[in-house]
Amino acid sequence: RMGAHDARSVPIRMSTVLETIDGGTRYLEKRGIEDARRNMQIMVAHQLACTRMQLYTQFERPLGESELLPLREMLKRRGEGLPLQHVLGVVSFHHRDFKSDARALIPRPETEELAEWILSMPMSDDLKVLDMGCGSGVLGLTLAAERPSWQVTLADVSEDALALTKENAEALGIGNARLVRSDLFSAVEGEFDGIVANLPYVPEIERASLSREVMHDPALALFGGPDGLKVIRRFVPEAFQHLKPGGWLVLEIGHDQASQVGEILRSSGFADIEVKTDLSGVARFPFARRRDRKSVV
Repeated sequence: RMGAHDARSVPIRMSTVLETIDGGTRYLEKRGIEDARRNMQIMVAHQLACTRMQLYTQFERPLGESELLPLREMLKRRGEGLPLQHVLGVVSFHHRDFKSDARALIPRPETEELAEWILSMPMSDDLKVLDMGCGSGVLGLTLAAERPSWQVTLADVSEDALALTKENAEALGIGNARLVRSDLFSAVEGEFDGIVANLPYVPEIERASLSREVMHDPALALFGGPDGLKVIRRFVPEAFQHLKPGGWLVLEIGHDQASQVGEILRSSGFADIEVKTDLSGVARFPFARRRDRKSVV
């Protein structure tokens, strides 16, 4: 590892906010970091405890050594390919800050879209909801925070991920969430009104093509066997058994998996199957329901 002396070699010695952003951007560009300027702006804003927009009113503000020292360390780590979220130690998700580190998957923008879509659905107040494969807890804890009358269970096979979820739940003061360590449904009991799941769906064959940032995520949270659907194939039939009649299931899946996952849902007994697209137009979020057969006339 580089020591403090090496961090001082990072070229941000200029005094103003703008000069610091310019110098850091050049440093990151030389190291092949995409969106180098945006990355540098986010790190400076994080250090100054302001928004990126607020930086524009502070371009001429001089930075002292006490502010530059941690910035150099952040810049060095980002230049080495550490994901920005790990450098900052935090990720913003649906208006809240969540702790983010190597113990769990870095939340993707698509998962935030999924949370917003679920919250926009007309649903009753007193639901029991399960977030399977919760990772850092961003999805389940967001639902729990936005719907305080829901009882939300968050489950993951990884002790590390659950420890991170627990820290996030405590930091956000969320009291209507409980955590369970479970390999899918092995330790999850009872029936739920709704189940959400962002399970590993990356095909093993794509491992070599992933960016160095993505490879900082736990492999357990990324890879779903040869075609990416190994975990989902196990999960869907079990989820059907743990849903109340009329209960719903929502998944996040890979960009080319919608038709296969639709077939898995159908063959497991689900009805009302619909795949919502993300903001990029990718068929990303399958929705399905366990039809209440007693209500069918």
